[in-house]
Amino acid sequence: LLCSTGGKVMERQYDLVIIGAGPAGMSAAVYGSRAGLKTLILENSVPGGKLTKTHKISNYPGTGELAGADLAAKMFEQATMFGAEYGYGNVVKVNKDKTIECEDGTIIEAKAIIVATGTKERNLNIPGEAENIGKGVSFCAVCDGAFFRDKEVVVIGGGNSALEESLYLTQFVDKVTIVIRRDVFRAEENIQEQIKNNPKIEVIVKHIPKEVLSQDGKVSGIRLENVDTHETQDIACAGIFPYVGQDPMTQALFDLDITDENGYVLVDANMETKVKGIYGAGDVNAL
Repeated sequence: LLCSTGGKVMERQYDLVIIGAGPAGMSAAVYGSRAGLKTLILENSVPGGKLTKTHKISNYPGTGELAGADLAAKMFEQATMFGAEYGYGNVVKVNKDKTIECEDGTIIEAKAIIVATGTKERNLNIPGEAENIGKGVSFCAVCDGAFFRDKEVVVIGGGNSALEESLYLTQFVDKVTIVIRRDVFRAEENIQEQIKNNPKIEVIVKHIPKEVLSQDGKVSGIRLENVDTHETQDIACAGIFPYVGQDPMTQALFDLDITDENGYVLVDANMETKVKGIYGAGDVNAL
């Protein structure tokens, strides 16, 4: 399925349209298609969501340890084996009558919609960041880690994602410096132990990023500020990987009044929003 063909707008009808092909969306596709519903998974990227950006998965039951991309491929195979269709499309608006508008003008009609669009990594929003994205600033260590072979990089953040990606980067880089705002990590204890025992990793606590430094059109370092003294220091590096939180990808829902003040989808015990027939699933839902 393409959202448009030869410049002509297509109109398609489905029993169930799932917006997003991460783990939540693909799981929904298995159940929807097994129940005999005409099901469409609509995605504006590759199937798998954040699995495709995760080096190793070791906490998913029944799989042991395997690459995130491999688990994503297995999920996609199962998600489509009972007849669910997969289509590429960038959804710009979901309406109360359960019509879905794509960026290219395609209109898709559904009897029910599951929003499983997930979240997007949050920017640092500091000087020098925007103009250096793709020039040393990256939000995906799995995607870009190999570009920093034998160099030094900085990871911002103290949660599971930040620490897991730091460990992944050590197979390429000479040194990883982790910068955290507090003096303790938020990550799981076993991951913290791996960080402490890795000779390639240094941790700078109680500092925040203030500016991305660049030279000759690429990242050359980062300026940090001590949260107590407000003194600054510059760290030389070739790459910067921010892992400072995520925001829900729910812009297409804003006219429905089904999100909280942070943009997360509000659902009841059945995962249904106040608009009948529109549901939320996965990371996009409010806690």
